[in-house]
Amino acid sequence: MLFIKPSSTVTTVYNMIIADSGRVLWLLEQENISVEQNSLEVQNPLHFVKYFSPSTNILPPEMFAFSLSQAFHRYIITTHSDNIKNVYGAKKVFELTWENDGTNDTRYNICDFKRENLSYLTNYTFTILVFNGEHRGQPVKKSIRTRYNSKALIIFLAFLIIVTSIALLLVLYKIYDLHKKKLRQLLNIEPIPSEQLLDTYKRKIADEGRLFLDEFQSIPRVFTKFSIKEAKKPHNQNKNRYIDILPYDHNRVELSEIPGDPGSDYINASYIDGFKEPRKYIAAQGPKDETMDDFWRMIWEQKATIIVMVTRCEEGKRNKCAQYWPSMENGSATYGDIIVKINESKTCPDYVIQKLHITNGREKTAGRDVTHIQFTGWPDHGVPEDPHLLLKLRRRVNALSNFFSGPIVVHCSAGVGRTGTYIGIDAMLEGLDAEGRVDVYGYVVKLRRQRCLMVQVESQYILIHQALVEYNQYGETEVSLSELHSYLNNLKKKDPPSDPSLLEAEFQRLPSYKGWRTQNIGNREENKSKNRNANIIPYDFNRVPIRHEDECSKEGEHDSDDSSDEDSDCEESSKYINASFIGGYWGPKAMIATQGPLQETVCDFWQMVFQRKVKVIVMLTELKEGDQELCAQYWGEGKQMYDGIEVQMTDVNCCPSYTIRAFDVTHLKTKETQKVYQYQYHKWSGLDVPENPKDLVSMILSLKQKVPARPVTEDNRSTRSVPLVVHCRDGSQQTGVFCALMTLLESAEKEEVIDVFQVVKALRRTRLGVVSTFEHYQFLYDTIDSIYPAQNGQIKKNNQQEDKVEFCSEVEKTDQETDLITPSTPEEHEFSEVCDDFKAADSTKGTESSTNGPTTAVLT
Repeated sequence: MLFIKPSSTVTTVYNMIIADSGRVLWLLEQENISVEQNSLEVQNPLHFVKYFSPSTNILPPEMFAFSLSQAFHRYIITTHSDNIKNVYGAKKVFELTWENDGTNDTRYNICDFKRENLSYLTNYTFTILVFNGEHRGQPVKKSIRTRYNSKALIIFLAFLIIVTSIALLLVLYKIYDLHKKKLRQLLNIEPIPSEQLLDTYKRKIADEGRLFLDEFQSIPRVFTKFSIKEAKKPHNQNKNRYIDILPYDHNRVELSEIPGDPGSDYINASYIDGFKEPRKYIAAQGPKDETMDDFWRMIWEQKATIIVMVTRCEEGKRNKCAQYWPSMENGSATYGDIIVKINESKTCPDYVIQKLHITNGREKTAGRDVTHIQFTGWPDHGVPEDPHLLLKLRRRVNALSNFFSGPIVVHCSAGVGRTGTYIGIDAMLEGLDAEGRVDVYGYVVKLRRQRCLMVQVESQYILIHQALVEYNQYGETEVSLSELHSYLNNLKKKDPPSDPSLLEAEFQRLPSYKGWRTQNIGNREENKSKNRNANIIPYDFNRVPIRHEDECSKEGEHDSDDSSDEDSDCEESSKYINASFIGGYWGPKAMIATQGPLQETVCDFWQMVFQRKVKVIVMLTELKEGDQELCAQYWGEGKQMYDGIEVQMTDVNCCPSYTIRAFDVTHLKTKETQKVYQYQYHKWSGLDVPENPKDLVSMILSLKQKVPARPVTEDNRSTRSVPLVVHCRDGSQQTGVFCALMTLLESAEKEEVIDVFQVVKALRRTRLGVVSTFEHYQFLYDTIDSIYPAQNGQIKKNNQQEDKVEFCSEVEKTDQETDLITPSTPEEHEFSEVCDDFKAADSTKGTESSTNGPTTAVLT
């Protein structure tokens, strides 16, 4: 007879043995058992003895066994007795009562009860006794708690996990296999004819550029069939800037070996084929401190004369490239056997050109001039917004190359992304000129076969197409000052006379950009009354926000130039004024273009002037024209109060063409005072052009003395300061021409080239209505041509213009030294003498008008 205590995995078992002596001898064996797959395993018996009197003829309670059998979904309770022969009496009746539901069950001659389909995690209580016909034995009461079949559950869950994992692995493998097959199978992309370039670009850029993405992703990032053993050798590994961007062995640049120096022939650089010319370029990683000697050894051995650097040494506080050339202060530096001397450094807005001379200390051969051009216009993240910048860079590079030059060395940081993009643009433009079609996809595949990851991201792949579209749509419109006069004469020709001139055709090609960005804030109901012209509303992305007074006091000295998008989108954080940030020669936000203030916006105007630390206000209109107000008078005699801003006019100087006023602008709460100059030009009305453009240029050169020279290394986005505010009646007509003229004069002075088309095109992206007439567009050409006449192919500045600049400088010097309110001062007399000289000059100066025309058409 077994008794199983079901509430524990360790169970007590009792067996009975009947002795012949008339007394029952109970041998109780206590043993450990465990349930394994619905069976019992008995181990380690322990023995002891107990006596019982047989006179009752009833089985003792210990004679009954209760077992708990496990099934997958239900538990089965079994109650039985194997030694029923030891029941004395006429009958052998076993009675069992379930207390959970009160049900009874009876068995004759055999003790075998079963109950199935029990609930999980439930307590079951029952009693059992034996009846021999006369007496009932003492009831045995037990409770059993059911539980989950944990082992079966674990097995089932494990099985489920295994099946699911196998299915998931199969799906992932299928996806990987399909993707791999797709990568292996290059697309059949036909070359694009020039006349279909724009339409093809529009089609592919639609739907978030999905077609461009499909093309780009089909090109293998790395062609694994090409070995990279040399790059992976232990003595070469520290020469690689990135462990996963390594040159293929078949086209790596090999240096001359240095005896006893293993790996001395290795540098992370690859030969790259041009459109038709093999090994036209060398694509290299940005030199590390430990590879600068190798880099210059490569320049010397490859006879390279041009280095194109498409990165800054540090971007976003991350080192991108070592400075491997000497500074102007040091003059020269030695890199291994190569001595590098710097002769000249010229900094422009988007690039720096440095003239270097290199010699080899071990060789007696003559040295060689090398031009290093560093493109600084690539943002830390993404790609340049205007592809024209890379076209401009290409023009600078190609102007330097000659037949005897070695490969053009191009590098960024890794030597694949920006490097591949520049090389792709250069080669495809060469193909476009030669064949009238381009195969960008095929060429990028070719690049990847020569160096892994060339054109690294999709945006760079799209940028190549954008540059091609820009070039194909608008052509080359930049012209050097030495060629400007003849170039302009050709543009003005009409052949036949009834047809528009090439200059008119160039003007017609200008995109209007009308509606290309939102103007939601300026069109709000509460702001409509603040607009002088309902058709000239600033774009949201570059409008000038005005902080509220409480914000000004909180920020104090901590001025940070948050993006104008963020300021504009949050009406709660700024007030509205009809004004836009305008880009200049040195970059974005160089100027502010605004309408002539209304009476209700004068206070906002002075708030903007103070908050943006404006140095000069250019006013290109009179206050009235007949009875029509063109601009509210936003200044007065003495001190004037404008909503917390005190404006005091300290000096006035008058000339025939313009008037200079000096103001002290003070914030009453912070007591901070700023000096502001106003230049009001009087000889320009409406849609006409200025009566004497040289007077306007003279005023520009004069006011430039007031505007602080902005360091070329300064990021314009790092300060709120905008030194120049320009306004006419609506902030577009005269204002646009003036801003364009300032930019062109800067370009002419710095680079001796101008690009009227691109300057006007960029301005139209920032404000509606700028340079809207052909007369204004031609005026820009004519003015620069008259200021910089060419004689015998050399640029010569007009002598009278030089005198005029000198006079303006004297005026500036006087204004900077003293700002006098009193009307009679020696400085004023000097100013009057200058004005008299201007009058004398007026009789001899005029706008040159070219009447000759072109013999050949420009690119359209």
